[in-house]
Amino acid sequence: MIFCKKKQDLSTILIIYSTIFRNNSKLNCYFCPNNKILPSIPPNMKKIQFSKPLINFLLIGLIILTVSRFVLFLLFRSRITETPNYGYIFPIGLRMDLIVLCYLLFLPLALIALVPDSFLKKIQSFLTVYFILFLTLILFMELSTLDFIKEYDTRPNKLFIDYLIYPKEVVGTLLKSYLLSIFVTVIILSGFVYTLIRYRKQLFEIKMTSYKTKLLFFPLVAFFVFFGARSSLTSKRPINASNAIFSTDHLTNSLGLNSFYTVTFALYSMKNESNPEKMYGKMDYSEAISRVKKYMDVKPNAFSDDSIPLLHIQKTDSIIKRPYNIVIILEESLGAEYVGSLGGLPLTPEFDKLTKEGTLFTNLYSTGTRSVRGIEAVVTGFLPSPSESVVKLNNSQTNFYTIASLLKQKGYDTSFIYGGMANFDNMGSFFSGNGFDKIIDEDDFDSKKSAFHGTWGWSDEDVMAKANTYFKNLGSKPFVSLVFSSSNHEPFEFPDGRISLYSKEKNSVDNAMKYADYSIGQFFKQAKKEAYYKNTIFLVIADHNTRTYGKHLVPINKFHIPALIIGPGVAKGGKYNKLCSQIDIQPTVLGKIGMDIETPMAGRNLFDLPDSFQGRAMMQFNDINAFRVGNEVVIMQPNKDPLQFHVQNDTIFTPQKLNENLAKDALAHVICPFYLYNQQKYKVKK
Repeated sequence: MIFCKKKQDLSTILIIYSTIFRNNSKLNCYFCPNNKILPSIPPNMKKIQFSKPLINFLLIGLIILTVSRFVLFLLFRSRITETPNYGYIFPIGLRMDLIVLCYLLFLPLALIALVPDSFLKKIQSFLTVYFILFLTLILFMELSTLDFIKEYDTRPNKLFIDYLIYPKEVVGTLLKSYLLSIFVTVIILSGFVYTLIRYRKQLFEIKMTSYKTKLLFFPLVAFFVFFGARSSLTSKRPINASNAIFSTDHLTNSLGLNSFYTVTFALYSMKNESNPEKMYGKMDYSEAISRVKKYMDVKPNAFSDDSIPLLHIQKTDSIIKRPYNIVIILEESLGAEYVGSLGGLPLTPEFDKLTKEGTLFTNLYSTGTRSVRGIEAVVTGFLPSPSESVVKLNNSQTNFYTIASLLKQKGYDTSFIYGGMANFDNMGSFFSGNGFDKIIDEDDFDSKKSAFHGTWGWSDEDVMAKANTYFKNLGSKPFVSLVFSSSNHEPFEFPDGRISLYSKEKNSVDNAMKYADYSIGQFFKQAKKEAYYKNTIFLVIADHNTRTYGKHLVPINKFHIPALIIGPGVAKGGKYNKLCSQIDIQPTVLGKIGMDIETPMAGRNLFDLPDSFQGRAMMQFNDINAFRVGNEVVIMQPNKDPLQFHVQNDTIFTPQKLNENLAKDALAHVICPFYLYNQQKYKVKK
């Protein structure tokens, strides 16, 4: 147990209080005008009354964070209580709360203690605003936590920051799906801010003390604040989020933190997020490349350029005069649990019928939990890493491999078709800089001819109709296109009269899934009437599952997604049951288009994969990486030793002795993309 390796760790958390408030006489109170809430400084310690606003800030912050943690514990207690020693979330939480609050006290402490009183009066207003602002932010983050946990199974993190960049879509979703939460949050915050402002003098007014006295007592108070921020006197490094990990349930661990900490830590970590060496460990780049190559189904003499380490020749099944088109239908949040043909809910009758016309991948896992991660895997075949998706990173905005940049050189028309705004998540910039010549988005639809417009843009049926029209107008020119759906996204809006509702509430995830499936069916009905259909390989695949959550460090079952390939040379009614990854699907599709190609992808052509090769998948869950081979999975967490588990049914994790070689393979698969990205060695030759 990290937190309680030493008995004195827990006792030292309360050292601030026991020192400041220790006194034989009865304590007076001063927090509010009625003198009934918080203890005041005893008479024999009036000389440090300059610390009164600091103590008030500390105690109010602790009350907010402790109450919030207790409420979250009650709401999720059925799951949390399954974890041994789950009660640790409270002492761990107190420790992490003190860290945040004491860090926030550094600036006001320095000003109050070191600035002469004559000038201190002039900055009283600044300090009052400082205290009120940060207490309000802390409360706001805690009020936002419940809905974020329901969606992402963890406290607010970098995703919280990412969504703030796109206010149009986010505000629309909030107003339609979280109106009650917004109302409650506004009421609570308003009352809180009003109370702080009304009693600001009693709470945060600085008691003037002689400058010499302040200088005398400053080291004592500063020591307590420094100790609170560092939370240890014996550790070589300050305590951080890693010290809150005491279980294999990610949500339980996150409750030991607070949301202000997780968001600010995400901001701080952005400078290191592209460097897995600082998170998981170091490895020589040549070794990482070698280990990744070991998992590729590529003969040594097929690697074609040493300057692009993974670039290799992939042979096609058979050469044809006019290579086939490729249409990729990327379905928003279509998890396997919603697909009838994969044993899920009966929400995909159209998709299920289409499985008779192609090959279904039954044991496929997404690389992440965001659309940009799914795009990264499907469109570029790039290995997942703890950094942001390459769709949003600077070095990959041009001259980065995509299926479009590959086939554009072969004379293909290349397009991206989306019902929303292409600038969302930087998609438009990434695609236009990497081979996609035609970007069709929200502004390119005719409102008079389209069926429905919602928060995320035009409905799936409008997008599919637009795609079909575009494809048939290309005539005999070969093409590759990415068609991205969006109706199956909160607030789950779609036109009336299209489906029989599965759940009573129309705007629900189940009904949105069923509508998305309806739109897939409509597209194929239209496409089958067109000349291009017989010359096209179709891929229907999910970008990720919806609401990735679970009691394990990486909820593998929530990464299970469907993929279906239909087209010439593809077995009808076939099923591919071996474990595979999202990054394997593009090489598999390209193997059917009728020409040899040269790519830097680490994925495998599954149709040609020898039986001797074990299935493998990579999953990035926030800052945790999972590398699975067969039923063995290695999980890497920042600044922690890797763990290994035997997995059954994606839900039963049995701890195993770590296979050092497998752990090195896992590390190689995150070091490799870091190297390829930074050295700009993931591209096609021109």
